[in-house]
Amino acid sequence: MKVTIVLGSARQGRQSHKIAHYLQQQLTTRTVETDLIDLAEDRLPLLEDSLGIEGLVHKIGARLAAADALLFVTPEYHGSFSGVLKNALDYFWAEFQRKPIGVATVSSGRLGGINASTQLQHVILSLGAYPLPLKLLVPEIHNAFEVSSNQLNDTITESARKFLNEFLWFAEAIADKKMQKIQDLEKA
Repeated sequence: MKVTIVLGSARQGRQSHKIAHYLQQQLTTRTVETDLIDLAEDRLPLLEDSLGIEGLVHKIGARLAAADALLFVTPEYHGSFSGVLKNALDYFWAEFQRKPIGVATVSSGRLGGINASTQLQHVILSLGAYPLPLKLLVPEIHNAFEVSSNQLNDTITESARKFLNEFLWFAEAIADKKMQKIQDLEKA
């Protein structure tokens, strides 16, 4: 199983990268192959201004296509997910088809980005992908990690564990069904 994490934040001083790296580390400890696409490093211009960047788009598209499942990590900005993530999603379509996608959102407030997560799940459906019903919401991101150890606090650790358990079950169930379909077609 290969999981690609798309980190949808490019702001200086961002905090959402902490949860993206935490999820990547947790998946790695479960022997899941991971890839992290950080949109602060792999910057895509606005879709209409994309002339001359075909190489970057192709590289990111290939990384997305190689994934069996994806995780989208985004902060909530003004009640929605980040513009940089929306712009990136606009570049791709086929790479998301029939793939399970989990959503993790962060916010500085107490609701953990619930509005962003709900809207993002609707977009995932529009992409022809399968959104995981369970979401990882990280409220008060500035307090989610212990400053001295950079470890996630116990409440969020437990939520992340449950989220990853459900995500991996969901992703494996879809991967198994795809494999069964391929085998059935080969027999026919």
